[in-house]
Amino acid sequence: MKYYKFMKGGIAAVMAMSLVACGSGDTSETADSGNSGATGAAFKIGVSGPLTGDNAVYGTAVKNGAEIAVEEINAKGGVQLEFMMEDDQADGEQAVTAFNTLMDNGMQISLGTVTSGSGQAVSPLYADEGMFVLTPSGSSTAIIYQDTENEADPYGNIFQMCFTDPNQGAASADYLAEHEELGTKVGVIYRNDDNYSNGLYTKFMEEAEELGLEVVAEEAFQKGTTDFSVYVQKCEEAGADIVFLPIYYQPASQILTEANRQGYEATFFGCDGMDGILSQEGFDTSLAEGLYMLTPFSADATDDLTVSFVEAYKERCNGEIPNQFAADAYDAVYAIAQALEASDVTAEDDVADITAALVEQFTSMTFNGLTGTDVTWNENGEVSKGPKAVVIQDGAYVGVE
Repeated sequence: MKYYKFMKGGIAAVMAMSLVACGSGDTSETADSGNSGATGAAFKIGVSGPLTGDNAVYGTAVKNGAEIAVEEINAKGGVQLEFMMEDDQADGEQAVTAFNTLMDNGMQISLGTVTSGSGQAVSPLYADEGMFVLTPSGSSTAIIYQDTENEADPYGNIFQMCFTDPNQGAASADYLAEHEELGTKVGVIYRNDDNYSNGLYTKFMEEAEELGLEVVAEEAFQKGTTDFSVYVQKCEEAGADIVFLPIYYQPASQILTEANRQGYEATFFGCDGMDGILSQEGFDTSLAEGLYMLTPFSADATDDLTVSFVEAYKERCNGEIPNQFAADAYDAVYAIAQALEASDVTAEDDVADITAALVEQFTSMTFNGLTGTDVTWNENGEVSKGPKAVVIQDGAYVGVE
């Protein structure tokens, strides 16, 4: 057993063996229900993410989506899965501690981390262990590539269920170019000390230049910024009628609040990090009306799989509507189960054998799920699937197309 730097305190001896209700603040859970008819031992799947703190909405969604998938898969009586989650508070140092805890509890396959910063911290550790990783929502290229600047030297055992940040940035520029009715003069407000935001911004600007989009304002802020009045004012003064926000929902809620205070009427547009803004504590959600975002999942879709998942999630979570983090986690677990079913490995095999089997399957199979159909992965771990645009109307996410 390997232990890594940043270890603090002792390792939890035993993980809880019962499911925890939606939204729980418990920091470690195991999902192992529905095992009637099980054939063989269960593969242990681990993940870390924020279950407490400012980003808990993301980690809780991943936890619930993954647990629903595990329960459904186990109930079918084929491949059996055991789910474990540790709280890393979206912090790299805590993610390393969580990684060690999960390893100590026998993790064989991983969903990596929920957030990109944590994922970047532990990707080298997963590479060192040679363990297969399929992160549902860690979108930074730093999670799958050792050389992020050139997108070179992929780890090879680390895959993504979500879009990479650059792909989201390019897709956003493409969408705005194709939908001029949303606005033609673009303002951008981004966080320049954040991998997620920088990745989106950089690729967006490259694609915007190629497409001839008119970007009239580029405003950068840093972690801890609370006053967005100048950034909003500069976008308005530049005549931006659409503002691209490649950021997470917490600062976005402050920007929307400030825009309302200044009487600035523009269309605001974000990506997957915007998901969660309707649950932001203390935010007047009416200010998010008309906000667009690109996401792989729309809860109002009418296909059978989406309807079934949304119903299951609402039943589990007191009527809460699932976001794309929950959907990507659900798909990630199902994709792993599909790959395991198609291989000949068992839970008694070495991690190296399980990883080799999963890499072989993921680089050759096609997956159909909540967040895309005909989904494939390349040998670098990048996923190929189409984004969907949603807009907030009457306090809910509504599919645009």
